[in-house]
Amino acid sequence: MSDVALTVQTLAPTGITPSYTGSLSAANEYQVRNDGNVFLHVKKSAAVDCTVTIDTPGTVGGHAIAQLTVTVVATTGDKMIGPFAPSIYNDASGDVTVSFSDVDGLTIAAVRL
Repeated sequence: MSDVALTVQTLAPTGITPSYTGSLSAANEYQVRNDGNVFLHVKKSAAVDCTVTIDTPGTVGGHAIAQLTVTVVATTGDKMIGPFAPSIYNDASGDVTVSFSDVDGLTIAAVRL
């Protein structure tokens, strides 16, 4: 398993045309630098649903926080996920860690509000 950094694109008043990352691997984890104003746009064009898992390394009262899972449906799936509260989702480096159950036909863009 490898850690792969995703580039965060900043939304502008004039708009942006997001750049999407494809050629993802279900064996990798993806890191996104997070300041609390970042969201993910995940699209799925292949015939199998994908579960997107957002790691939650934080704790509350010493108890682990359950990971966030979001299903992106097959063929026409299109989800915007986030923003992510740093106290819940950030690791010690200030990143959010994301993984995918199925990457066939999956693309992702990380966008800062």
